[in-house]
Amino acid sequence: MRMRTSRIGGLLATASLATVALALPASAIAAPGGHAAPGKHHPRHRIGPCRASSTTIWLGLGAGGGTAGTIFYPLEFSNTGRRTCALFGFPGVAAVKNGHQVGGAAIRAGSKHLAVLRPGQTAHAVLGIVEAGNIPSCNMVQGANLKVFAPNQQASTIIPSFTFTACANRTVLRIRSVRFGVGIPGFNTP
Repeated sequence: MRMRTSRIGGLLATASLATVALALPASAIAAPGGHAAPGKHHPRHRIGPCRASSTTIWLGLGAGGGTAGTIFYPLEFSNTGRRTCALFGFPGVAAVKNGHQVGGAAIRAGSKHLAVLRPGQTAHAVLGIVEAGNIPSCNMVQGANLKVFAPNQQASTIIPSFTFTACANRTVLRIRSVRFGVGIPGFNTP
């Protein structure tokens, strides 16, 4: 059987491209702005994690979206630094009152996602707050605030302008992974 030279060349080119694609590290395929695309794989071009000093955390308040006794709000993470950075996975969220944690930390739901943020861009994670009255044997605590850690960060932010009823002996919080873009209250729900 004889193959034409152009067909053999095409097969070799396809095999070469497949080999290069497999050799790229995962960090090299994340492009700025939350999009995945081929990128440079030189170490100095890798996008590092967002730092606490350049991440502003805020709660997207509005009508909220609700289902079956749970109200959903977008937790927002804005890159206020001067370099592109990445958030990966779940934020840490807990109810606090008078500086002390109330109940358990938020339960994680879903799979981890990567959000690449250029300066000024925002990612969000959907936070669900279960109505404390719907949780059996809940020891209700009125006026709890949110304590939030951006994914893989040690510093936290307290959201003092938002209060809710928590359980001292249970968790009322559910959190999803970060996603690129600003969350819209009442629209971004699980």
